[in-house]
Amino acid sequence: MSSRSPDKLALPPPPSLYTVVVALSGSSKNKNVVTWALEKFAPEGNVGFKLLHIHPMITSVPTPMGNAIPISEVRDDVVTAYRQEILWQSEEMLKPLTKMFLRRKVAVEVRVIESDNVAAAITEEVARNSTERLVIGGSSRSFFSRKADMCSAISALMPNFCTVYVVSKGKLSCVRPSDSDGNATIRDDGSERTDSSNGSSGPASDSTDVMSSGRDSQSRALSLPVRRLQQFPAMGRQASVPMETSSVGSDETRCMSLDADEAKDVSSVNRSSTDTTSRWTPRLRDYEERKEAMSSSSSNRDYGNVGSRFSWTGMVVDTTHSRASQQASNMSDALSEQSYSDNQVNLNFEIEKLRAELRHVQEMYAVAQTETYDASRKLGELNQRRLEEAIKLEELKLKEYEARELAEKEKQNFEKARRDAESMRERAEREIAQRREAERKSARDTKEKEKLEGTLGSPQLQYQHFTWEEIMAATSSFSEELKIGMGAYGAVYKCNMHHTTAAVKVLHSAENGLSRQFKQELEILSKIRHPHLVMLLGACPEQGALVYEYMENGSLEDRLFQVNNSPPLPWFERFRIAWEVAAALVFLHKSKPKPIIHRDLKPANILLDHNFVSKVGDVGLSTMVQVDPLSTKFTVYKQTSPVGTLCYIDPEYQRTGMISSKSDVYSFGMIVLQLLTAKPAIALAHFVESAMDSNDEFLKILDQKAGNWPIEETRELTALALCCTELRGKDRPDLKDQILPALESLKKVADKARNSLSGVSTQPPTHFICPLLKDVMNEPCVAADGYTYDRRAIEEWLEEHDTSPMTDSPLRSKSLLPNYTLYTAIMEWRSQ
Repeated sequence: MSSRSPDKLALPPPPSLYTVVVALSGSSKNKNVVTWALEKFAPEGNVGFKLLHIHPMITSVPTPMGNAIPISEVRDDVVTAYRQEILWQSEEMLKPLTKMFLRRKVAVEVRVIESDNVAAAITEEVARNSTERLVIGGSSRSFFSRKADMCSAISALMPNFCTVYVVSKGKLSCVRPSDSDGNATIRDDGSERTDSSNGSSGPASDSTDVMSSGRDSQSRALSLPVRRLQQFPAMGRQASVPMETSSVGSDETRCMSLDADEAKDVSSVNRSSTDTTSRWTPRLRDYEERKEAMSSSSSNRDYGNVGSRFSWTGMVVDTTHSRASQQASNMSDALSEQSYSDNQVNLNFEIEKLRAELRHVQEMYAVAQTETYDASRKLGELNQRRLEEAIKLEELKLKEYEARELAEKEKQNFEKARRDAESMRERAEREIAQRREAERKSARDTKEKEKLEGTLGSPQLQYQHFTWEEIMAATSSFSEELKIGMGAYGAVYKCNMHHTTAAVKVLHSAENGLSRQFKQELEILSKIRHPHLVMLLGACPEQGALVYEYMENGSLEDRLFQVNNSPPLPWFERFRIAWEVAAALVFLHKSKPKPIIHRDLKPANILLDHNFVSKVGDVGLSTMVQVDPLSTKFTVYKQTSPVGTLCYIDPEYQRTGMISSKSDVYSFGMIVLQLLTAKPAIALAHFVESAMDSNDEFLKILDQKAGNWPIEETRELTALALCCTELRGKDRPDLKDQILPALESLKKVADKARNSLSGVSTQPPTHFICPLLKDVMNEPCVAADGYTYDRRAIEEWLEEHDTSPMTDSPLRSKSLLPNYTLYTAIMEWRSQ
């Protein structure tokens, strides 16, 4: 025998509580037994319950084909798994019952025992724990059964100190009391109490067998008509009466197992026999009285002898009746005048006639008794057959229920398998579609890459060719009056080319009139276009001259340091310029097929047009780097000698000669610090970082000519710039994912301040609004559905969806086409 308590079903009762054991079977009637136990014992308080369930010993393991294999022929791990599955099913069956105790806040412990002898297992558990109260479930049909049921077996084996309560259909069926409770046996909730010591003997008085006691009480009730028949007054002294009495006694013993209907039949038969016999009793008694009176009136001769000749065997005469004596004396006076002989003959004839009739009645009574016994026996056989048929019917119902459960499980398994197959099919189709889309995208990207590589590798560069004579004429032979700037690699002149104001930069020529910087800048600017990159109009490669669009407001450096007394830039314009420069750098770093690193980013190389829109120029020192296909970061490019401007060069680049996109981030951070302070770049990062600890010091380092700086937003921009100027590249933020989003939020604050200052309405045209962002687009692009969205917003949408945001229909492709016309209109609206 093995036992196991299921985990987490209930908490065991504290030691101070006395425990009531509730023995449960595997049927659905357990709830009625538990409900009765709770209603009976829970109100008493200080009571703990123990749910006890017995299931058969596991001797074999079933197979999927319906067979059973002994556990001796099965591996230990299979037997263990099967035993755990059986115990788990028992635990699941007991969980709803345990919740009934938990809802009543009553302590409960669950114990599952594995045994083939249910009565012995329950008795052992009760005896081991000295349990004084046991509640079991019983069937009301076993009350009239000849066979011993499980309740009787348990009651017989239970110790004397334990009281056994048998519950049927939610009510108390019977009780086997303990020694401390007395000898009373209770039958049903509404039945009377019967003392076992009154009028019972033998097996009927044994209090250990509850069902036997019930049958004895029933037999006593059914045998009452038979006992009445034994008291028939006229037959008490006859020789045949003991024979009949013994027959009745044996019938009484056999009738102890009859049910209520059988008892009714027996009562009706006995009643009819008794009535027939009672009809002849007065007549016999009358003749006896007359005979006795005649004998007493004759004082002589042979009357005594005549009376002695008659034997009254078989009749019962009540000699103690006073009225008979009085009638005898009266009759002696009346018959004194009659002749003795006539009376004697007539009297003997009547007596013999009555004796014959009495014998006939006795024979009829014996036949009725025999028929009653046969009927009782047949009725018992019918009851036994009915019980067997009921058991077979219950077994068939149980098998039908098990078959239905098995069919339902098979149906559920089939549905689950069908759903899994459908899910796998949909997943496979989705993966196939994704793979095909990836293949199409890969082929499209390959073609685009080949096209771009062919374009970049083509010797024919895409720019307008100007002759040297045209440039000489436009610049008045490079007049000093038209000279607007001087750099390390050449001078810049203002000119008018083809009715367009332009700027011409003439580089210091090397051999053959072409320097490396000239080729680099011509190759890059001739193939890229961006609103915040200086646009190349044309070139004269023979003389090393480049023609750019003209920027009316000069460089950012001139504006910050107010060269030629130029007006200062307000703070909101500086916020916008920081965002525009960051956008141009992101464009260079994300260019295809090779990213571009500027390497010489500084305020002098950032130019401002007539609307103070900033554009990055002087890409002569820019370089292209290779992209690592296994990483999202740039592969560094080795340089033998770092180039650029002091204080703007990446310290890590100066130390190692390794270039990356984080090198431009460092230069951008220095430019933002100069936008905030309008101070020289040398030691500026350390100076600003020291002033960040105090608000007063921080306000002092800001350029006061820019207006009233918003403190919170300005500190945020300053902290971002200091992060960009970290000494190690890996400590600097990412330009696209971190810097640009932060600058966009600051730019919105600046736009509101500029619009409120100028009095211009802040409501943009509806076609400037992105359907996804619900705000003015920064980089409008046309998607495959024909609608225009902001590039960043639609790219984020396409990462998670394959449908249009507006029509919810599938997109033919995810390619985006820039809308330069709308972008120009948005830029003009913002500049106003």
